[in-house]
Amino acid sequence: MAEYQHIRVDRTDDVVRITMDRAARRNSLSAEHLAELLTAFRDVAASDAVGVVLAAEGPVFSAGHDFADVSARDLEGVRELLMLCTDLMRTIESVPQVVIARVHGLATAAGCQLMASCDLAVAAEEAAFALPGGKGGWFCHTPAVPVARAVGRKRLMEMALTGDAVDARTAEQWGLVNRVVPLAELDEAVDDLMRRATRGSRASKALGKQTIYAQLDRPEADAYAIAVEVMAAASQTPAAKEGMSSFLEKRPATWTD
Repeated sequence: MAEYQHIRVDRTDDVVRITMDRAARRNSLSAEHLAELLTAFRDVAASDAVGVVLAAEGPVFSAGHDFADVSARDLEGVRELLMLCTDLMRTIESVPQVVIARVHGLATAAGCQLMASCDLAVAAEEAAFALPGGKGGWFCHTPAVPVARAVGRKRLMEMALTGDAVDARTAEQWGLVNRVVPLAELDEAVDDLMRRATRGSRASKALGKQTIYAQLDRPEADAYAIAVEVMAAASQTPAAKEGMSSFLEKRPATWTD
């Protein structure tokens, strides 16, 4: 396993927990921090784990980009940093595992982007979410990308233009997180959602996740074209045949993947 300075990686049974451990810097996303997260997710993708929990230490989930890093870069340097960040976000979407964000505190800017890029998110009642660039000098252009796909245009515009934080209950109503629970129940809620989201065939779910992201923002006709071809091909896989056979034979399924 790789050596890390800014994160911790632990595995319990089939679930890997990646914990951002840069509390003194509010888990801000320097290039080094982003690179470690990217390496960790790539390592998990190549493993037999079924799920990933993305968590954080300290009072803040993530404050977004590390301005000390950003301000020291020229145009090309900032572009490279943003591409690294984008690579991480796209990797989170592409890994075959279910990824759940465990959000215990404030998630702002690229930290909100990080949370929104996860497949699912569970937040503590104390959590809040913001795209604060709207009230500053550097607009949250890239963080807005996954947030927009979660909350829709009007709510995205409110977050992006005002820069104001959205409390956890509002985030839940807007679809930015899946559920909100008291902090003392956060781990239990994450574990419960992970258990339900990872049951069934691993291979089938991995293909399903990949296909959802492939068709999600396409026009309806294109989305159906993608989904039909994948679903037809998937019907011939061992997982699909076992799932249908077990249903018809009224017996528990036995997954071999």
